[in-house]
Amino acid sequence: MSNSLAAPNRGLALWWKPALFLLVACIGLYYVKWSPYYLKAFAAADSHSIGASILNDEQTAPLAAALTYAKVYFLAIWKAAVLAVILGSLLQVLIPRDWLLRLFGRAGFASTLRGGLLALPGMMCTCCAAPVVSGMRRQNVSVGAALAFWIANPVLNPATLVFMGFVLGWGFTALRLVAGIVLVLGVSLVAQRISRPEYMPEAALEAVAEATRTTDAQPFLSRWARTLWQLFWTTIPIYVLAVLVLGAARVWLFPHVDGAMANSLLWLIPLAIVGTLFMIPTAAEIPIVQTMMTLGLGTAPAVALLMTLPSISLPSLLMLRKDFDTRALVTVAVLTMLVGVICGLIGALVL
Repeated sequence: MSNSLAAPNRGLALWWKPALFLLVACIGLYYVKWSPYYLKAFAAADSHSIGASILNDEQTAPLAAALTYAKVYFLAIWKAAVLAVILGSLLQVLIPRDWLLRLFGRAGFASTLRGGLLALPGMMCTCCAAPVVSGMRRQNVSVGAALAFWIANPVLNPATLVFMGFVLGWGFTALRLVAGIVLVLGVSLVAQRISRPEYMPEAALEAVAEATRTTDAQPFLSRWARTLWQLFWTTIPIYVLAVLVLGAARVWLFPHVDGAMANSLLWLIPLAIVGTLFMIPTAAEIPIVQTMMTLGLGTAPAVALLMTLPSISLPSLLMLRKDFDTRALVTVAVLTMLVGVICGLIGALVL
């Protein structure tokens, strides 16, 4: 009798934590992302705009530029950032590690693809996705799967693609979608190979499952509080500092746009580099590019910005500095710039 009762209890203990994580994720994403973006799509369809450019204040003093941009930026993303830290910490204490390893632990295309697909409901900017990615890596998710999740969040964001179609045209959306898939899967797989493939034999999965059962014996709230603090301390302070530094540097990073900034490599390559390093809220690349094209920016550098601005940023790279091999992060940055340049050249020909 005792054994027959123990089995259902073990099953309940196994499932309530993942169910709680899913509930928190759905409620949080509905409040922060799904509901606001649903309403914003109708506004974009009616007005062919989603607001003013976040870079449109024409600051010339670095300190004022840093403080002004930080204020606007953090007001736009703070809810998503809080949710990301919560989900990144809960991922480590609510989802059994052996589950994650079976789905995302093996290096290879299938694991990377699953990581990219998992990102689609998140719709976070690169910096807000970083704490969740950090939590994944601390559970030994493969480099390819974690990178695909990280890059796909902003690049393949379904809401952003819809906004882009209504504001800039569906040709830009189609190019962003195709190039985004190549960027997510290609860059992730290359970085996975450079950081050395990871193999997860069955013996390791069994050892992890046993370790998870031992860890679960500790009080849940104390484990979550410890994990939450560790994740916050290793990601958020460097994030805030990097945002302030880049906010000041935008005085030089984004020069005045005029008709001379057409499709030449003189602007294409620098803007691809700047777009890779700079950080923006979700979908902010659309009004930035819309405004700059109105002032005379050519299609090639505009497409380069559309690809690189949301993909990654220097703050998000710094946030993940302890979770990935440096070579992998450098590879991601360089390849993102390269994809931006190539897409710019393609965009100049087809758009």
